[in-house]
Amino acid sequence: MDNWNDLKEECLTCQACALSASRRHVVFGDGSESAEILLVGEGPGANEDEQGLPFVGKAGMLLDDMLAMIHLDRTKVYITNTVKCRPPENRDPMNVEQAACLGWLRRQTALLKPKIVVCLGRIAAAELIKPDFKITREHGQWFEKNGVYLTALYHPSALLRDPSKRPDTFEDLKAIQAKILAVCQRTAV
Repeated sequence: MDNWNDLKEECLTCQACALSASRRHVVFGDGSESAEILLVGEGPGANEDEQGLPFVGKAGMLLDDMLAMIHLDRTKVYITNTVKCRPPENRDPMNVEQAACLGWLRRQTALLKPKIVVCLGRIAAAELIKPDFKITREHGQWFEKNGVYLTALYHPSALLRDPSKRPDTFEDLKAIQAKILAVCQRTAV
């Protein structure tokens, strides 16, 4: 059985795909290791690669603001990505890279045992909810797998590029808050 420290130490030395050759830091995850809510993005950007933490750049600042709208912060959730190393030029992670990292995400999820998984963007949703996920049509919808509720929001980077998506995201956040109230026992919102 995994524990957080051993899993992180093992992940920090991963060389399962070519992304390991160009990374500065493995971006394992951050937040409460007993959280009922797991947030999953696609992959680290330049700031994340530099600091070794997920969502620490402009998109991370927006994510913090989004969480604050529903009375959450990084101490109440766990945040990670589908891939743990930065894809060059912030390109989308390739399928082979996602496949190489999927075991890490599964093991993190098994340790966390979240009640809610929030996919941040299309790539995470296609990995975790369904391969043909359409973010513009299916954001905010709920899916259930093995007793875990999954939904997707527009990625914070997309909201920075296109602020017209923010009202939809606010509604999606309120729906997440309602789901937390309905299914989470230890998370106050």
